[in-house]
Amino acid sequence: MNCRCLAARRSARTITRLYESKLRPHGLRATQFSVLAALALKGPTPISDLAEFLALERTTLTRGARLLAHNGWVTAAPSEDARQRLLRLTRAGRRKLEDTFPAWKQAQAIVVRQGGKSHAEDHAVLMVR
Repeated sequence: MNCRCLAARRSARTITRLYESKLRPHGLRATQFSVLAALALKGPTPISDLAEFLALERTTLTRGARLLAHNGWVTAAPSEDARQRLLRLTRAGRRKLEDTFPAWKQAQAIVVRQGGKSHAEDHAVLMVR
């Protein structure tokens, strides 16, 4: 079957599994790392803007942010607009991001190295690591 949609979804799942395996020992999932990294880059950000930036549903991000807040890695930030809920990275969240960055960088290097190969080769190589 030569369905580009299926191939893209398979590749995305394979790549996500790789990042998850590298981040798991640090107590983070790939999406959680992405939220922390985005907040480090953007500063305090409305949930809807952050969801759009990360290509996540707002409700999905809201649920994920609760866990990040429970762990002390993000918190609500004051907003001039009461209708907006801003998230910001805490000091503990920045430390978690910094501690986890080398693991993310390892996963990134593997994906970049494998970027020019076919999906089947990517899948085989990534599953072995």
